[in-house]
Amino acid sequence: MPISSLSAPPPRPWSALALLPLVMALSACSSLSLAPSSKDVTIVRTTYGIPHITAADVEGLAFGAAYAHAQDNICQSADHLMTVRGQRSLHLGESGMGIMGVRAFPNAQIDAFIAAHMDDARLAALWAASSPANQAQARGYVAGYNRYLQDHAGKLPAACNGKPWVQPMSLADLYRATEVIQVQAGAGALADAILAAKPPQNSASKVGLTLIDKEVNALNEESSQVAGAQAALREAGLWESPLGSNAWAFGKDRTANGKGMLLGNPHFPWVGTSRFYQMHLTIPGHMDVMGASIGWASVVQIGFNKDVAWSHTVSTGKRFTLHELALVPGQATHYLIDGKPEAMQSKTVRYAVRGADGQVQHKEHTVWHTRFGPVLVMPRAGLNWTAQVAYALKDANAGGLRSTDTYMGLARARNVAEVQQALGNLGTAWVNTIAADRHGQAMYADMSVVPDVDAAALARCAPSKPAAALLGGAGLVVLNGSRSDCDWRQDPASPVPGLTPPTRMPMVTRSDWVHNSNDSFFYTHPEVTWTDTPISPLVGDDVVRRPRTRSEWLEIPELLNKGKVTLPAMQAQLFENRNLMARLLIPDLIAACTTNTSASDDIRSGCAALKTFADAGYRNHAEAKGAVLFREFWRTASQIPGVYREPFNKARPVDTPTGLKFSDAATASKIWEALGGAVKKMRDAGFAPDVALGQVQRAIFSDADIALHGGDEIEGVLNNLGDRGRPGIGQRGIRIDYGTSYVQTVTFDEQGPVAQALLTYGQSTNPASPHQTDQLRLYAAKQWPSLPFHPQDIARQRLGETLVLKR
Repeated sequence: MPISSLSAPPPRPWSALALLPLVMALSACSSLSLAPSSKDVTIVRTTYGIPHITAADVEGLAFGAAYAHAQDNICQSADHLMTVRGQRSLHLGESGMGIMGVRAFPNAQIDAFIAAHMDDARLAALWAASSPANQAQARGYVAGYNRYLQDHAGKLPAACNGKPWVQPMSLADLYRATEVIQVQAGAGALADAILAAKPPQNSASKVGLTLIDKEVNALNEESSQVAGAQAALREAGLWESPLGSNAWAFGKDRTANGKGMLLGNPHFPWVGTSRFYQMHLTIPGHMDVMGASIGWASVVQIGFNKDVAWSHTVSTGKRFTLHELALVPGQATHYLIDGKPEAMQSKTVRYAVRGADGQVQHKEHTVWHTRFGPVLVMPRAGLNWTAQVAYALKDANAGGLRSTDTYMGLARARNVAEVQQALGNLGTAWVNTIAADRHGQAMYADMSVVPDVDAAALARCAPSKPAAALLGGAGLVVLNGSRSDCDWRQDPASPVPGLTPPTRMPMVTRSDWVHNSNDSFFYTHPEVTWTDTPISPLVGDDVVRRPRTRSEWLEIPELLNKGKVTLPAMQAQLFENRNLMARLLIPDLIAACTTNTSASDDIRSGCAALKTFADAGYRNHAEAKGAVLFREFWRTASQIPGVYREPFNKARPVDTPTGLKFSDAATASKIWEALGGAVKKMRDAGFAPDVALGQVQRAIFSDADIALHGGDEIEGVLNNLGDRGRPGIGQRGIRIDYGTSYVQTVTFDEQGPVAQALLTYGQSTNPASPHQTDQLRLYAAKQWPSLPFHPQDIARQRLGETLVLKR
């Protein structure tokens, strides 16, 4: 059946009937045979190493995507295979660190969690039941990766050549890697809490107390369970996460050409498999899409085709719930459901550890499961496993395999209505989608995966009072786990049982503009009130937590006031690097400096450096002096309770919080301590308080002399760069490991897309590759290259010979 005959948009984008054409089209794509050489896959490289991959079917595209990605990142991929196989301790020792999802863990914790969480038989069954396109891309990706290893045996980069952990990929490996990405905002982020859960023992028992004792001691130091929960979730990347994004879509009412325009600016890791990779994927006559993706993807996750462009931002939706279990008296591994006991299930797993002497031993770890999912403990949040109560985690994304179908739908969408249609299967695990089309429409939608628990269910199924307080205080949803009617709602309107259906998720299309910077849908546009849609608190609330949201509500109107929007105007606005928090706080600090007659030399030096920053306009350009000091000061001062002169006010969400509370002596003392400490920290690292930002801020993966502009999440700088792995200035300066990554600006003309974009850290993780830092230099110079989408542009930018792979 010709794909083109299936593309008429249905009346209800989220209905089961609406998804049928998409599924049928994807099935057709996976079996297309266009020519006798349909098994051939071609890869053409253009400037900055971007691969343009052409194949006759989905499986061929995946084959080419895997091969191209391996050409640039084989050692990174081989390292990740150790992670998903649970073999890091075997090859690298248990005390080293690795990345699982977007969080770093000790190798031993990764291996134990992987062994406990992964059920290969279940994953294989889920994949076998998924769409033909999904299965085809899995087969193709595994074959393409293995073909690269075969073609380059003994000729890999030095970091992994000849290493015993470089092995062919299996389908089971790919299934596991997909699951790691799915649960990285849930069970994966809380792997240490799951591994720490042990049944309560007699007082003489010390089983599993190392982590628990540490957290109990931390609890004693916290002012409340809420503060403890915030600290624990912050470490897990689930509270005030540094990871995020900006995305703006402008419609025909506001653009110079009357077409849609998009700016996509994801802030994601610069290390690990969550790095973006650029590619252009074509099935002649059926699909033509360009952009970037994370992980081992063979679809474009953020990008554009000839008619639409889209980006994602991490949404505020909850990806899991905790369930407070009432335990059977005297039986700590049995819990009550509707008054009837159920037994927990234990699972003891083994993983191999190679010692310093080269000898291999096996260690065991036991985890516990309930009908909801694994048991966990978070003592700092007051969530302990006692003789009376335990807590279990239910992850909404576990086993989710819908993303390939979603992104194939986006790749073929002709307008934002069809973008919405593609999102209707809930295949975007933890992100909002912002899109613009050639017809001049702009769209925002949060069609992410959210447990179906509405406000009424939250009230009806409230747990104990301390646990219930964690929702408002730390964003942690805890439900009464002793009642079966407190499990997730099963709405027939949802394409996935237990998930909130698209009909009750936020979506809006406008002809002026929409945006998102990781706060909730409430702040999509000043005129959108959402009063007509019954949206669950688990999707989001009306509290502004991100300074970047405030920045965008200030900077987008300013951009619009300059005239009709163009691509250069969007680019310039993003790279103005305005530091919102510095602008709101430094004036109070400078004023207090003039009256602080007892200030130390460090504080006086700090005041002078911050005044220099203020006089230059509070912009985090590479040449900015005082920008580094403000960041180091605010890392500490932002954690001072009651630090603001005027706290957050929902009636003034853009203007508040603001100022520094020097009127309170205790608070003022802590503010001065934070400033003096920041100056000392900089001097101890070998830098003056007024050092230029570009002399300090460098990429973590390179010692190249490339000065980086941009600011941290806590500063409200839209162009976000941060150092989550080792936060704070050190002897090597500030080493950036996440932030602005694949940043694209897209509009349309009569021929198709007009796109200018860059991948800040480059295509390759190989230090010997010219594409490791070539785009980092572009970013430093604020240069936006035009992307070659049309055949003539590809030919003009082509590097080297066309690679033809025969499958």
